[in-house]
Amino acid sequence: QVQLVESGGGLVETGGSLRLSCVASGGTLRPLSVAWFRQAPGKEREFVAAITWFNENLYYGSSVKGRSTISRDNAKNAVYLQMNDLKREDTAVYSCAATTYTSGFDKASRYDSWGQGTQVTVSS
Repeated sequence: QVQLVESGGGLVETGGSLRLSCVASGGTLRPLSVAWFRQAPGKEREFVAAITWFNENLYYGSSVKGRSTISRDNAKNAVYLQMNDLKREDTAVYSCAATTYTSGFDKASRYDSWGQGTQVTVSS
C-alpha cells in the first residue's frame, strides 16, 4: 500500500480558497484512483471528490460541486483539491484515499490507503 500525506489545510475566511495536496510515498499513484473525503465533528465521513487513474474522470460530492476542482500530477505522485468560495460548513478534517476499484468512488469502504488528514477551518 502507498502511504499518503495531506497538506495545505488551515484557517481561512468565508469566501476564501485553499489548495490541498495529497502526496504518495512507498509506491506510485499511477494505477490508483484517488479521492478526498472530509469529516466534521459529530458528523459522518462525507465524499468530496475523486479522480480516476485510467482516464482521469472526475467525481464530486454535491456539497462542493462547482466550488472545487480535483486534479492529479502522476509525475509528482500527487493529487490536489482546489477549494474556492469556502463556507463555514466546509470546516472538517480532509483526508485523501486511494483505491484500485473502478467504480463506487464515493464509498469510503472502497479505499484501503488513507492519509492522516489535514484540518480546514472556515471562519466567518
